[in-house]
Amino acid sequence: MTNSLKVAVIGAGVAGLTAARELQRESLQVVVFEKSHQLGGIWAYDSRLESDLLGVDPKRDVVHSSLYKSLKTNLPRELMSFTNFKFCEKVYSDPRMFPGHEEVLMFLRDFASHFEVTKLIRFNTMVTRVEVVDSSNTKFVVESNTNGVNSVELFDAVVVCNGHNSEPRLPMDIPGIETWSRKQMHSHNYRVPEPFRDEIVVVIGSGPSGVDIAKEIAMVAKEVHMSSRSSLVKLGKSDKFNNMWHHPEIKCISRDGLIIFQDGFSIYADTILHCTGYKIQVPFLNTNGIVRVEDKRIGPLYKHVFPPQLAPRLSFVGIPDQSFPFLIIECQSRWIAHTLSGKVSLPSEDEMLSEVVKRYEEMKEKGLPEKTTHQLRFQLDYMEWMGAQTGMVVEKSIKDMAANFIQCIMTVGLDGCIDMFSQMYRSDH
Repeated sequence: MTNSLKVAVIGAGVAGLTAARELQRESLQVVVFEKSHQLGGIWAYDSRLESDLLGVDPKRDVVHSSLYKSLKTNLPRELMSFTNFKFCEKVYSDPRMFPGHEEVLMFLRDFASHFEVTKLIRFNTMVTRVEVVDSSNTKFVVESNTNGVNSVELFDAVVVCNGHNSEPRLPMDIPGIETWSRKQMHSHNYRVPEPFRDEIVVVIGSGPSGVDIAKEIAMVAKEVHMSSRSSLVKLGKSDKFNNMWHHPEIKCISRDGLIIFQDGFSIYADTILHCTGYKIQVPFLNTNGIVRVEDKRIGPLYKHVFPPQLAPRLSFVGIPDQSFPFLIIECQSRWIAHTLSGKVSLPSEDEMLSEVVKRYEEMKEKGLPEKTTHQLRFQLDYMEWMGAQTGMVVEKSIKDMAANFIQCIMTVGLDGCIDMFSQMYRSDH
């Protein structure tokens, strides 16, 4: 394999920028396609809301970013660094260990500038089609649109980095939800709490963003009622907010606004806010059924990166959930770059596919739903394995901090962990 391959990178967020940097280091020809006018992906705050607040209308004007105005990181900046470009060594306007999203965007702009990645990006360019065009699966046509002008180009490889936190995922099994006549929205379109002032709000979901948003809304709302499927959530009135309650799943919903929970509690609510996560979407990708997307599972993907039948010419970066994304993304990007430059060889197609099938079977035996396919559950062995493929070394201090952070979350929860880490670790800022 030659070192002159022409590679398309779809997206200029964390994954796209990192992939472009690693590919460029291997002397590959890189073009980054970014539909926005700026880099940063999900970290580029956009105050706009979509016309359909639930995010289900396919004809809506899609807003990529899901950031709300007050969002800060839920990982310490030390764990949002790259091996040779440290976030913890950069100070812009927010020196906290858990800074706001503006600080992260500044870091990404700095990263792209330092490694001369910005010049590789075609901004305002929407990719509309990626398709294999030869029987050997080594050529891809990439069709794109830049400010209304269509373009069709041929590439030797494609790295998909379009993110997976923009297409709302909604619960489909709540009896009566289809009859709800009052306001309903997904957290993708939440920006500030003011629209909920004096309202009774039901928040569905108890993940990090759901908890964060619910607490913020509680500062202005009349009441906030959180509904969760998790058995780990302590039910009843909140210890910190007099106007917030935690409930189990919703039993049913009435058209007139009545919501009944499984614990028998009922409330007439003004708004239902879905903090229920996101789907994986690659609407531009046509592989004739080789790569399929089902809810939050995309595959088959060897190690969450390569479709065996199209490897190494097609790859995905940033798919894993419940991980340390910056470090994982760097490991994945370097692995991809090294396979395309010929430095690293992959197992055979059959071996890679066999491992994926085995993983699927194990999940089925354990009763794990397909939506958890790409959840790493903060296990560090994946990162260790991935780094070993290219000789990438993550500093012991970083691995130790990651291990401590995981243990801390298991002991006192995310909020408590953020408070504890802010006190335990002193930055050099």
